[in-house]
Amino acid sequence: MDGPPPQSAPERWYEPGLAFDCTACGRCCRDHGEYSYVYVSDKDLQGLSKHLGMTEEAFLEAYCREEDGWTILKRNGDACVLLEPSGLCGAYEARPKQCATWPWWVDNLASPKVWEVDVKGCCPGIGKGEVVPADEIDRIAEETEVWYEGE
Repeated sequence: MDGPPPQSAPERWYEPGLAFDCTACGRCCRDHGEYSYVYVSDKDLQGLSKHLGMTEEAFLEAYCREEDGWTILKRNGDACVLLEPSGLCGAYEARPKQCATWPWWVDNLASPKVWEVDVKGCCPGIGKGEVVPADEIDRIAEETEVWYEGE
């Protein structure tokens, strides 16, 4: 019995890969509407507090707040509390998973328009540097989604 031909997965608009090179401008660390929260997991908390030489409790008190059951980094005006005046992250080596996986988030990859208008409008590193293969982009985006859903 012959059935319909198997459907292939829809082609990724970014199949050739996407170029990105962090310019260390700190713009991704500023309020961009939907991108105004940095969620902190228990693992993030451990790494951040250790990196800054603080207890987890002291880090939570100084840098975090709770909202809707989530631990999030506080804001300093329109910026992340860890963003230094130089525009660099004060805890870059231990930054949260959410920050470490920017810009490879499922929402950012929704369409070429989102990527070219919203993401590129926020981040001058979009379209610069080495091309990241589509499979690697998907791996990072999926890892981030699993992390987010598991928290």
